Amino acid sequence: MAQPDNGYEERLGRDRMLPLVVRMAFPAVAAQIVNLLYNIIDRIYIGHIPGIGTDALAGVGVTGSVIILVSAFSAIVSGGGAPLAAIALGQGDRERAGRILGNGFVLLLFFTLAVSAVCYIFMEPVLLYTGASADTIGYATDYLSIYLAGTVFVQLSVGLNTFINTQGRPGIAMLSTLIGAVMNIVLDPVFIFVLDMGVKGAAIATVISQACSAVWVLGFLLSGKATLRIEKKYMRPSPRIILAVFSLGISPFIMASTESLVGFVLNTGLKHFGDIYVSALAVMQSAMQFGSAPLTGFAQGFVPVVSYNYGHGDMGRVKECFRVAVTIMFSFNAVLMLLMIIFPDVVATAFTDDPELIGCVDRMMPFFLSGMVIFGLQRACQNTFIALGQAWISLFIALLRKVILLVPLAIVLPRFWGVTGVFAAESIADATAAICCVCIFAAAFPKILGKTGAWQEKKRRQAKEQS
Repeated sequence: MAQPDNGYEERLGRDRMLPLVVRMAFPAVAAQIVNLLYNIIDRIYIGHIPGIGTDALAGVGVTGSVIILVSAFSAIVSGGGAPLAAIALGQGDRERAGRILGNGFVLLLFFTLAVSAVCYIFMEPVLLYTGASADTIGYATDYLSIYLAGTVFVQLSVGLNTFINTQGRPGIAMLSTLIGAVMNIVLDPVFIFVLDMGVKGAAIATVISQACSAVWVLGFLLSGKATLRIEKKYMRPSPRIILAVFSLGISPFIMASTESLVGFVLNTGLKHFGDIYVSALAVMQSAMQFGSAPLTGFAQGFVPVVSYNYGHGDMGRVKECFRVAVTIMFSFNAVLMLLMIIFPDVVATAFTDDPELIGCVDRMMPFFLSGMVIFGLQRACQNTFIALGQAWISLFIALLRKVILLVPLAIVLPRFWGVTGVFAAESIADATAAICCVCIFAAAFPKILGKTGAWQEKKRRQAKEQS
């Protein structure tokens, strides 16, 4: 394993915290926003296809749950492996960091084969069960069958990109998604309208764009520019490494995959009220993603800083990093969500010209997004737990929001509030989970740092005595 010669990693442990976190997070936030445009641009163009836009938007919206589930598997490696690699780098154990990256690469290839096969086999019955109707199933299968052909590109680009951030290279990580998203924005209208391929054209443009992102990520991680590289000698599967990655990565996986579960549940409930509500959900979920994507990007920026300093034993910098992160994430998210709640018609008109659909979004958006106003608190606390290697706490929080709270609420509330109850379930679950997460964090965070700090001090005393 080559030794670092450029000082990128060491900056995580020495630079002033606010400029460091902003410098690390800004490219990741920009990358997440641009990456979000993959789906949003698809939906905007699809929603404006003359004559079929509303039905096509509903069909593609139903595929969103499957697409989220596919990409969720990459979160096991990106959310579990990358923080562990950063902790190892902070401890000076470059060989372990290399083995984590190598095993993560192998895991992503395995996920590609397994997930693609299952999705192709059960694609149509799953789509019908989760909200597709006779009018929209054709658009859903057209889009998803092509999208799944690019699963390997999704897994590699999303799963490995965080390892670039771990090396203190957020600019390189940003370019990986920027390249693909810009291509998607350019290719979408060409394939959809110029070549008159409709929904299929949108899927082809997305796959080509994701392939370009994957090539960029692999090109960097295989090059001499990377201080932590993919090397053949570290690809031999290690049960201990894989178990560690799964243990920490299961929480980000649950966070991502439960979004898919929620999509299944919400679409299933809404299809009984009509396709117009399924289309409205597609619009509102895009709006929610536009709010949560910057939080995901900011987390990718500050998590390596926390993990590196935690591994290095500098608890003061860990606390300082968290204070910066929670302040920025909460403030940004609260303002953005409030704007969307106050002006829902502005969001709706970006996706459709259909007055009925715009009116539906206008009525339901406040019920759907209200709980997201304080969601920045949960993301800051939950991702700090991940950065500290606290897998089980983070897993519980992930399950609490989407499985323990939202799924039962989405089933029960419509019996009392009708279609409004389906949308209100999201807000109630989001707000309750955020409050619980903050309470858990306030109790656990000082204990985690105190325990680790005492262990680090004991090691320093032992080293001093031996010298």
